[in-house]
Amino acid sequence: MHLFRRSSLILVLVLLLSPVCFSQNTVSKLVREYRTANEHQLLSEFVEILAIPNVAADTPSIKRNADYLVGFMKRRGLNPRLLEAQDNKVPPVVYGEWITPGATKTVIFYAHYDGQPTNAADWTGSEPWVPVLRSASLENGGKMIPFPAAGEKIDPEWRLYGRSTSDDKAGVFAILTAFDALIAKGIKPTVNIKFFFEGEEEAGSPNLREILTKHKDLLKADAFIVCDGPVHQSWRKQVVFGVRGDVNVDLTVYGANRPLHSGHYGNWSPNPALTLARLLSSMKDDRGNITVKGWADDVEPLGAVELQAIKDAPQYDEEIKRQLGIAYTEGGGKSLLDLINQPSLNINGFKSGDVGELARNVIPSSASAVLDLRLVKGNDHVRQVEKLRRHIESQGFHIIDHEPTAAERLKHPFIAKLTARSGGYNAQRTRMDLPISLAVIDAVQATSTDPIVRMPTLGGSLPLSIVVEVLNQPTITVPIANYDNNQHAENENIRLQNLWDGIEIFASLMTMKN
Repeated sequence: MHLFRRSSLILVLVLLLSPVCFSQNTVSKLVREYRTANEHQLLSEFVEILAIPNVAADTPSIKRNADYLVGFMKRRGLNPRLLEAQDNKVPPVVYGEWITPGATKTVIFYAHYDGQPTNAADWTGSEPWVPVLRSASLENGGKMIPFPAAGEKIDPEWRLYGRSTSDDKAGVFAILTAFDALIAKGIKPTVNIKFFFEGEEEAGSPNLREILTKHKDLLKADAFIVCDGPVHQSWRKQVVFGVRGDVNVDLTVYGANRPLHSGHYGNWSPNPALTLARLLSSMKDDRGNITVKGWADDVEPLGAVELQAIKDAPQYDEEIKRQLGIAYTEGGGKSLLDLINQPSLNINGFKSGDVGELARNVIPSSASAVLDLRLVKGNDHVRQVEKLRRHIESQGFHIIDHEPTAAERLKHPFIAKLTARSGGYNAQRTRMDLPISLAVIDAVQATSTDPIVRMPTLGGSLPLSIVVEVLNQPTITVPIANYDNNQHAENENIRLQNLWDGIEIFASLMTMKN
């Protein structure tokens, strides 16, 4: 019988009848004992949930994930329910709660159970939703190994490969397992706990505002703590007080209204691939500085406490360059930690014609790119797209939001179709000196012998500005995944020790001082 399918009723009764309060150091020790004794079952359960495909647009699979989590939580007595949007095709939030007698504070613990789309052909020796175990990371020569038999030692340096191993089913699993460990050890949480597992974060959370607004009373809390993202590149645990906003933009430019033979028309008919390449290159200078006018003019400066936190963090740029095999960086020589606190402009992908075995001697009729605009505090996602629009216009393009008509093609020499994808949101940042911020720092530090890293902003994005706007709660992110986890890409993975650490971290947060 799987660990989480054992009857939890006896454990729940033990906790209710004889709860015990411990110091956070003791909590970590007891939770580690629990994890060590149950590693094989924990790994088995995690593999089981990873095997369910979880792209937000795949409605049947998302429903399977949600149903699995409901059962997962029901066995813990967490009173699970689905928080749904009006459109029943929207992935629901899986919600649950645990009320602690005598607690004066309530904390929402957030993670998301959906994952990025993926191309199985890009994965090395495995498939996205067939989790496999490797002896180390692929980059370090990790070989595929069988899952350990009962009683066989589990190496914490092993890597589990599969979509959402790190982003973000690891977060869901760590939160629920942390709670399970507290119950098993008879440890009383110090706060009321609300579990909030979103199902369309990787799709831009376009319906999150509706769900939060609809259930605003249910979601009253003193803090919103997020499990998502990687630990610092030095492997130190970290607490992050802000996230960048995000909006994605589709950009297409045009040539002739049909593909042309490159011999008959080359050097005469405009090539949209070259046109788009020139347009994109106009957005950054030779050192990688963004040249779009006003791109960072509205950035809200960091305060003294935040600047000191960046200064105190390990500076790892040279080591990361070595690991990634790059000899230079963008951003005019600024450090990675500095640039994370600035808005970015990235090309997610570029397509025009075909390459490799499908390459043909043609001039393609169009070229397209997807741009990823990351925002920091002070930027507005609508305003940022407008800055991009004005830049494209300044390069001589007529901008449309539809396929060009015959008349438009003949009238305008350069046409660009520009559309912002749905789900854009702004950045969010919480003060690092709030009482709840200090309590979270102390709770995470209690699980580590090394000083933890405190960062004003995470490089990635989460819809936390929407949470603050609707619920008016401080948001804090506590990442657990290894920094080299390949999230959003092929060969996504989690280092087992990071998963184990995550369980201890969230157990400590559930018993933090308040």
